[in-house]
Order: sequence, then structure tokens, then C-alpha cells
Amino acid sequence: MIRGIHHIGVNCRDMARMKRFYCEAFGFEPVDDEGFSWVDQEVMDYIVDVPKSAARGVMLRAGTCYLELFEYSAPESDLERPLRPYDRGYTHFCIDVTDIEKDMAHLKACGMTFNDREFVDAGHVKTLYGYDPEGNVIEVQQCTPANGFTLEELREKAPAD
Repeated sequence: MIRGIHHIGVNCRDMARMKRFYCEAFGFEPVDDEGFSWVDQEVMDYIVDVPKSAARGVMLRAGTCYLELFEYSAPESDLERPLRPYDRGYTHFCIDVTDIEKDMAHLKACGMTFNDREFVDAGHVKTLYGYDPEGNVIEVQQCTPANGFTLEELREKAPAD
């Protein structure tokens, strides 16, 4: 039985910078002080489906949301830029906020950029895509109460375990 998403993985160029950003911007905390790493371990190569891989990582937690940051040292990526919203594959995750004006100011102070754009008020939601320090896309949204998609309403609709 699928119970929900456990974590989101993000590959980083500078894991220390990204860890600092996600902790300061969104309140994530490391699950442990050590993190993890591997170099050319057959079992890890098998799990991630990348021969001769080497990486280090850290698992971060905010509430029931986990974010797993990776910094691969091998093999070298053939992409120079992060995925954009129109690329194939996972291209963004969305954070739900309660005061989008205040929260966007906080995120900007932490290093998130929005390309000099302001959020859009679509009636049922105020929303805008922005970028973390490495250019990965993060959607910031504030749902209108009682629109059926607030986190509280989604929790109420969720089947009991």
C-alpha cells in the first residue's frame, strides 16, 4: 500500500550551501550529524543505477517532509543547468505558506530568487515559481482557506493508516 511520498532527492553542486539554504529558508534540520557517502561501492552503484559512482549526502527533515541532498563527485554530470519547468522529469516541488508576502521576503533574504517577479493571485491560490541558489525550481503557494487544497483539508481527506 502506498502511504505517501517519503522524501525528495536533489542533486547539488555545493551541498554545504544548499544545506544551509534549505535549513535557513524552510526550517529543515539534518536527520543526523554525519550524513552519508560512498565511493565505487557495488551495492550503491546498483541502487542508484550509476556505475562507478561517488557521492555524499544528507537527509533533512521539516515536519513529515524529508529532503535528501546529494553531491556526486563521480561520474561528472553532462548537464550544466538544473531542470526547467518544461524539461522532462521531476522539475520542482511546492512549499505551502501562510503569508506569501512575508515568506517570499524571508526566502529572498536566504538566497532564493524570483527573477524580479511577484506572486500571482489566481483567486484560489497565490503562487509563483522561484529558484534556489543552484537554480532548482521551487513553487511557493498560499492557498485560500476552504478551497479544498489547503494542507489541513488534504490531511482531513487522507485515509487513516
